[in-house]
Amino acid sequence: MVAGQLSKCKQLSEAKNLSDLSPQELAARIKAEAAHLGFSLVGIAPAARPDTLDFLHDWLNRGMHGEMGYMSRRKDAYAHPSGVMPEVRSLILLSMNYSNEQSSDSATGRIAKYATGETDYHDLMRSRLKSLVRMLREAFPESRNRVIVDTAPLLERDFARKAGLGWFGKNTLLINKYEGSYFFLAGILTDLELPADSPHETSHCGTCTRCLDACPTDAFDGPYTLDARKCISYLTIELRDQEIPDELRSGIGDWLFGCDICQDVCPWNRKSPGTSETEFSPQSREPTQAVEFLNMSEEEFRQRFKGTPLERTGRVALARNAAIVLGNSGDSQWESDLKKALNEGEPLVQEASRWALDQISDAQIKES
Repeated sequence: MVAGQLSKCKQLSEAKNLSDLSPQELAARIKAEAAHLGFSLVGIAPAARPDTLDFLHDWLNRGMHGEMGYMSRRKDAYAHPSGVMPEVRSLILLSMNYSNEQSSDSATGRIAKYATGETDYHDLMRSRLKSLVRMLREAFPESRNRVIVDTAPLLERDFARKAGLGWFGKNTLLINKYEGSYFFLAGILTDLELPADSPHETSHCGTCTRCLDACPTDAFDGPYTLDARKCISYLTIELRDQEIPDELRSGIGDWLFGCDICQDVCPWNRKSPGTSETEFSPQSREPTQAVEFLNMSEEEFRQRFKGTPLERTGRVALARNAAIVLGNSGDSQWESDLKKALNEGEPLVQEASRWALDQISDAQIKES
């Protein structure tokens, strides 16, 4: 649901008590309140079997989820939203835009747009969703509702498409004509029977393959299929306790945490209006040089990144990523920092620092 449609919904906001509204009026009131809370897209889908469930099972069987074992362990729960909340009848799907301008260089190390602010989107969205749930419970005290922000075994993307929020891009992300793809998805599962919106049936990617062609680690196994084991976001965020495969390190380039490449090249993101949430702004947190992670203590890391997306990945993995970024720069000014990490760092960081020093040495030989 786009902003232009919300004014009509707002006419219902004070017209009646929620419990007196028709199902259609209740749905409109929910959408108006969601827009007021900062959600840019809102739609409703019925509780049903996800359309891509068979694809998910095949993807898991092919091992493309890598070390994200929680996905295979919860495989059966994805079969229906009742695996998350048995009483569910409807799903309210919502998006929040996080698009922002950020600048960086190979020495700084790039951080994915969604993580450049000082607030973890889980916390921000969950608090807003709870406001919606309180509204429902005040009107329907016996109703059952559950807030979902990215952590439950629910294929939010499937239900967002069913709710009319967008289509699946070839990079596997949900795309909306007006919002692009730089948005978070969240949902509310409810036992209330709400009228469903029309699914988004049409893809608007056409013959474009820019997202697939731009990936430096060849993480796409064709359109609509991402091999997470090669994805820069997976390698720098999810693969926290292991070495990043040598053959993928140069492709990481200067990405310190996450990656936006397949979104940056998408034509639909030229239309993205940008976020209105100051918490998602890179200006809300002092930039961090990649080299700082090599020298940062655990206590310094916790103080600086507590409550941000970087906290979950942890200092050691980010120091490993930083060593790879510095190695990819080929700049000899980082040799002393890498040598210090080689002698004092965790084993994971030592190995990455050794590799980085070799890359810098090779770069210097090529220049001479």
